[in-house]
Formats: sequence, structure tokens, C-alpha cells
Amino acid sequence: MSDPVRYHLGAFPPNRIDWPRLVPLIGRANGALARYDGLIASMPNPTVLLSPLTTQEAVLSSKIEGTVVTMGEVLQIEAGAGQGLTQPKRDDAEEIRNYRTALRFAAKALGERPLSQALLKELHAVLMRGVRGRDKTPGAYRSEQNWIGSPGSKIENASFVPIPQAQLQSGMDSWSSYLGDARERDPLVQLAIVHAEFESLHPFKDGNGRLGRMIIPLFLFERKLLAGTSFYMSGYLEARRDQYVEALRAISRDGAWTEWCEFFLGGMIQQAAENQAKAQAIVELHRRMLATVAKATHSEHANSAVEFLFAQPIFASPHFVEASRIPRPTALRFLRVLREQGVLRTVVEGSGPKPAVFAFPELINIAEGKEVF
Repeated sequence: MSDPVRYHLGAFPPNRIDWPRLVPLIGRANGALARYDGLIASMPNPTVLLSPLTTQEAVLSSKIEGTVVTMGEVLQIEAGAGQGLTQPKRDDAEEIRNYRTALRFAAKALGERPLSQALLKELHAVLMRGVRGRDKTPGAYRSEQNWIGSPGSKIENASFVPIPQAQLQSGMDSWSSYLGDARERDPLVQLAIVHAEFESLHPFKDGNGRLGRMIIPLFLFERKLLAGTSFYMSGYLEARRDQYVEALRAISRDGAWTEWCEFFLGGMIQQAAENQAKAQAIVELHRRMLATVAKATHSEHANSAVEFLFAQPIFASPHFVEASRIPRPTALRFLRVLREQGVLRTVVEGSGPKPAVFAFPELINIAEGKEVF
């Protein structure tokens, strides 16, 4: 077995990047991101319409770390329809909820202060609240050496050993200084390096992967490359998990910063196009549902119902009545009509005190990128 790859102590920030190799990718990545941002800027309510994609990003980012719950299962649990799901999946769903909460918290915080070590510590505390890792000093850097390897492996059998704890704070200070340096030739290359260095430092006992991937949309938002925090990179990284991990290891082993940047920029190009396609499909579905629901219900409350469905694509009937603010008799009629029209599908039949649970399958399938409902 080969020796572990150890952190590149004293070799950050990188002093050798092959810019001519990256220039074609930089142009394509910036163009793809600008097109995606333009679509978001034209959406009537991007926070609501993209909320299923935010949940899917949280699911995929956590899946890289070993969770197995799906987006549909998370939404079912939140709607009170997860009785048949195992406790491990329920625990996974709690991690997903924490991820979304942390992302919302960060987006609000960046309106008032910069992305910083202090903010990352706050986000880490939110991520770890009440889930696996809650006993591993949430919100504080680790005070001992950690390593990455198979479960239960010893450090000598690790695949990667991050920076020693004695140098961790100085490493994070260097990372923070580079993060705030606006002189880098291209912000997307800078983001690639920021993400990789954070993962290599691995400053917390747990949750580093999720927090490191969350930095991606936060950086884009803070630098005004996106109008919001809705850039979803984890689909690309999860589908190429082995390549992702090896590209990060090669930085410390071989100084392969240029190769890492090529991998990252290629991911941004592909992911921006996929994000745009999904967002466009959601916009078109929203437009179609406004017309469909209005025609099916002949009600002034049709728009309120549609907005609720996009915010909560799996829900219990009492929550629809309460959150949509539609009069109860009208709301219950809506549910019956929309089920008859095929817009909604029953997940759990109502029985006695147990409410019915409904799903909006077309929206969920768009977010998942495949037909799951």
C-alpha cells in the first residue's frame, strides 16, 4: 500500500499556474455562468422556484459524504409521510435540512459582512446542529490531526492527511487572505483554488466536504457573479467522486493545481448548463401551472396555490390549507381538482386523524433530473 498523501505545507498559494491552458475554459465557464445568472434574474420569484434545486443540491453534497436519503424522501419526511423510512434516512434528512438552513443563513449574512473564517465557523455550527458530528466541536477548528481514509483506518493507511493542527490556524489565515485578494487574474480560477485549499486544510473534525462545497455559491454571490446563492455544483462532483478526490490529492502529491483548475472549470461549464436547463424547465412549468390551475379552479386563489406547490412539492393537506392562506373549503376543493387533473399525486391517503399527503411529481422529476414520481 502506498504512503498517504500529505498536505502541501508551505506551497500555498500556488506560484505556478499554466494560464494558457486555462484561458479557453475560463471564457466558456464565465459565459455559461453569465447565461445562467441571466435566467435567474428574469425569474419572477427565484427563491421559491429554485427551492427544489436547493434541496437537491443539499442531498447530492451530503451524498458525497455517504448519506443515502433521496430528495423525495426528504420532502416526504418533512411532510410527515416518512413513517416507512429507516432512522438512518431520517438522520440523513436532518443533515439536508441543516444544509439548507446554513445556506439561507449565509446568503443573508453576506448582505452585511464578508465571507470569512468567522462566518464559516457559524455555518459549521448550523450544519452540525443535532446531527452526526454534533459532538465534534461544532463551530471550532480541530485541535488534533485528522485524516481521510476508509472507516476505522489508521493514519498510516490514510489516503490523505490534512495540515497538522499546529499549522492549521496559519493555514486558514493564508486561505482567508487569498480568498479576499481581488487581484487574482480570474475569479473562477480563484474559486477553484479556494475550494481545493479549504478541502485540503480540512479545518474541522467533520462536515468539511459539505461546507467546502457550500463555499462555491457563496463566493459567486459575494463576488456578484450570481444574483443569488443558487449555483449547484455537487451533481457534477458526486457523479465523478473518485476523479474529484484524486484531483484534490494530486495537488498535494504533484503540485497539480493547473489540472485541478481544468477539472473544476470543466465542472462549472457543465453544471451551469445543467442548472440552466433545469431552471428553464421550472420556469416553463410555473408558467403552464398558472394557466392550468386558474382554468381548473376558476378561482382568484389559483396563483397562491401554484406558489405553494413550487415551494412545497410534497405536503400534507392541513399545511396547504394553512400556508397557502386560501379559505379551507376552497383549498380542499383545489386539492381534489388538482388530483383529478393529474397535477397532484396522492402519497398517503387520509384516514381519520391522519391527513392526506400529496406530491407535485412534475416539479420533483425536474429537480431530480429523472422520473422518480
